[in-house]
Order: sequence, then C-alpha cells, then structure tokens
Amino acid sequence: MARNWWKERVVYQIYPRSFCDSNGDGIGDIQGIIQKLDVLKELGIGILWLSPVYRSPNRDNGYDISDYCEINPEFGTMEDMDELIEKAKRLDIKLVMDLVINHTSFEHEWFQRSRKREEPYTDYYIWKDKPNNWTGFFGGTTWTYDEQRKQYYLHLFDEGQPDLNYNNPKVLQSVKAVMRFWLDKGVSGFRCDVINVLYKSSLKNGFPSPALCGREHYISKKGTLKILHELRRDVLSEYDCFTVGETVMVKPRQARKLCTDALDMVFAFEHMETDCFFIKWFLRKFKPERLFRALLKWQKKMPWNAVYFENHDQPRSVSRFGDDKNFHKESAKALAVLLLTLKGTPYVYQGEEIGMTNFDYESMDEIRDVESKNVYEIAKRFRFSEEYRWRMIRLKSRDNARTPMQWNAQENAGFSSGEPWLKVNKNHGSINFESEYNDPDSVWHFYKKLIEFRNGSEVLKRGSFRLSYLSPDVFAFERAYDGKKLGVIVNLSGKKKKVPCVGFTVLSTHGRAQIDCELEPYEAAILRR
Repeated sequence: MARNWWKERVVYQIYPRSFCDSNGDGIGDIQGIIQKLDVLKELGIGILWLSPVYRSPNRDNGYDISDYCEINPEFGTMEDMDELIEKAKRLDIKLVMDLVINHTSFEHEWFQRSRKREEPYTDYYIWKDKPNNWTGFFGGTTWTYDEQRKQYYLHLFDEGQPDLNYNNPKVLQSVKAVMRFWLDKGVSGFRCDVINVLYKSSLKNGFPSPALCGREHYISKKGTLKILHELRRDVLSEYDCFTVGETVMVKPRQARKLCTDALDMVFAFEHMETDCFFIKWFLRKFKPERLFRALLKWQKKMPWNAVYFENHDQPRSVSRFGDDKNFHKESAKALAVLLLTLKGTPYVYQGEEIGMTNFDYESMDEIRDVESKNVYEIAKRFRFSEEYRWRMIRLKSRDNARTPMQWNAQENAGFSSGEPWLKVNKNHGSINFESEYNDPDSVWHFYKKLIEFRNGSEVLKRGSFRLSYLSPDVFAFERAYDGKKLGVIVNLSGKKKKVPCVGFTVLSTHGRAQIDCELEPYEAAILRR
C-alpha cells in the first residue's frame, strides 16, 4: 500500500458558524478557529476540514456560495484566512476546504448574468421552458420560475441554489480556476459536496417515487466521472493534495469507480441509513447489527474508506447509536474505538470528542435549518401528526450537529460573549471541553489517547481488515499488518455481553486491563493478538 499522508492522519471537521466566536457577534469565525488550533494539535489532529467560509447569503448556511474567492464577512477576511492557513502549516495540520460545485447561490454573479442571458454565462445553469416532475433533496419541486429570464431553473436543493450546467465546458474551466486559487493559497485538498450529482444525463420526467423523483437522471452518471477525471488530470495532479467526495446513494461498485483517478475516497451513506427507511425522515428503531453490517460491507468492498459517524448534516452519534442518558460516557467512548480502528481515514466532527448530544429544543421556533423547516411543512401538508412531525425533526434535524461548540460551563458554553446564532444545549454545564480537559477519565482524554495510539500504529494506519465476530450487539474484527495484529471488540448495548475474544487490552473504554470474554454495557477494547 502506497504511503499517503491522508491515510495516516485523523481529520477534524469544523462547522465555522458554530465553533468559536472571537468578536461577540454570536457567529463563529476564522479568528476563533485560529485561537483553538493548539487544542486541536494537542488532541492529535492532522487534517482540518473547514465547512464553507466563502461569501454567501446563507440560505443554506454557506453551502449557497455567491463568490468562491471571497470570505464571508461574518467569518472574517481573506487576511484571516491566510493567517489560519499559515498557522495550521506551522503546526503541521493540513487544511481542507469544502468544494461546492454542483450549485452556486442565486446571488452569484454567474447566475445574475445568466438570467440576463449575458455571454458567456447564458448557459452556465440549467434552464427550461417547462419544468419536469423531479423532486429535490429538501422536498418539493426542483424548478423555480425566473421572471427576468422567463424560464425555469433547476435546483436539486433550495431554490437559492441553482445547479450549474456541466454540459457547458466553460463551467468546468471556471471551477478549475477556483480550485487553483485555493490550492495556490496553500490548502491541501477538498471535501467535495454532493459530488456524484454534477452531471444531468437527461431532463426527462423521472419514475414516480416517494422521494427524489428523477434521480435516475443524475445520480453517479458517467458524465460526472468524466468531469472528475478531468479535474484530477488538469488540476489536482499538480498539487500534493487529496479529495473526499460526499456521494449520495452510492453503491460500493460506483464508489470504486469514483476512487479510480478521480477522488481519493468517498463518504458513503449506507451506515447512516440504518435507523431509517430509505430517507432519514422515515424513522425506524436503531439496531446495532444493522450498523455493523453496513460498516462490514464497505470495509470488505473498498480498499480505503472515509470513516465517520457525525458531520454537519447528521445527528450526534452518541444520541443516535449510543445511550446519551444512561451510558453517555461509555457509549461515546465505545463509538470512538469503532471510529478510530476501522480501515480508513477517521473523521471527527467538532464536539464529537467531548460527547456532545442532540439538541434539547422544544419547538420549531428554535430551529434554523432550512431543510428541517421544508420537511416539517411538507409533513404537515400530508397530515402527519404534530407529535410525529416534531419527532422527525428532533431526531434527524441538521441543527442537532450545529448547536454551538461547548467549550465551558459558563454562559453560552464559552462559544460567544454575545447571543449565539443558534441556541446552546443546556447540558453544556456537564458536557464541555474545559471540564473534560481537567478530567483524565473523560471522553476528550480517551479520544486523545486513542488518536495518539492510532497515529503510532502501522497496523491501524495501513493494516487489513477481517471480521472476527458479529452478533446483534457486538462487533469484533482484526486489523493486521507486517506480521502484527490487533483485535477490536465493541458492545453497543446497555447489557453485558459474552464474546469469544480474549487477550491483553491496549485500550478499554471501561479502563480494565483484561477482557475475560465478557463486555460491560457499551464497552469496547483493542486487544493484542
């Protein structure tokens, strides 16, 4: 296996709006990130993925970009960004930007000139005289009528996010220029947003479907693969960088193709669908075995994985896959073991390392997420009960991951001296970085110890994967490299479980030195073979 730095480091994702506010306006910013870089270095982080900080009207909190080469004033200035890149470099932390190129904001100059039919932007977006029947990721139609142009434009997401037209080669040239701009500044790669929906092979009506009608015309088409190959050949190959793609509804076979001279790895979603039916809003009870089997499938079928349990779009893992009431610390640590020992590059989302939980909001008045608001209204039109609608939002809203980072037990969790843009979780009095930093048995210290162990382990960074044992609640596997082996066992239940795995414990979530064929509730361990 070739040595690639992006396989050997742990990634930490920052959602800038919610990470650290340095000037008291209630919104996290770049200077706030700079202030916390030393903490991330101490944790053992080697790559920092930054969600969008570009200029944006914030209809979708920065994923609607109005200028790719300017910083949103809410976050700071380009000088702040240069300072962040430089300090991260001094600390040997690689910086990765979000690359959002399926769509722009409707405030982007390209769109404003396209709606006026000004060349060369007339066909930068997808325009149609009559809409088709496609439905979007945020619910509802994917077409909006523009009074100025007298046509409809396509948007797979919010109406403020018109899709770019990759049948126009000038669009790709503009995207290449954006990528070079940031790579020349010193960033080390891109997380590529919804990257497998770039190319629309047809604008015909889609097959009737309860969700995402029309997806057969744009999910993982050959045209997208061609675009990514060209970006690799003409831009990425000239830099020491890496790419990870957010790939919706992707199968392992498609993912392998995307990782052949295109992307370096992809975020799969199959394990994120184990507590729902098809889409996240159709809920079902979580069962650990479904999670284990989805992870096992991708471990076996992919040469390398992007391993994650949380991000800015997903609920908190300790609330979702653990027990944040009765076994908060235990289940947070057990999930940490799983995250940092599977084959692949681990991605830690801000707050995951202290066991942050889902929000404790009580009504839709406290929700800011545009997707959640759209889905709530659609469910209301379909006469879902108010109780069920709120349960959907409470369990799956993206705002669960976007509550401000809990730095201490003080007002606003130490996130801001002003009123936060999104309400802080009331449990910040007990779950926060400061208290965990001072507690050697905390979730944060466990993450630090485990990341240090992974950073020094060739077996975990380069080793093969083999299943050892699987039951409804227990997952055990083996990593091996150059004659050395490590065993990993994880119990994701609130009961004691017997397992056919014994050995000397390197790391145990319960602090035990020996595993005697029985795991305590939410216990996990790494074993020397």
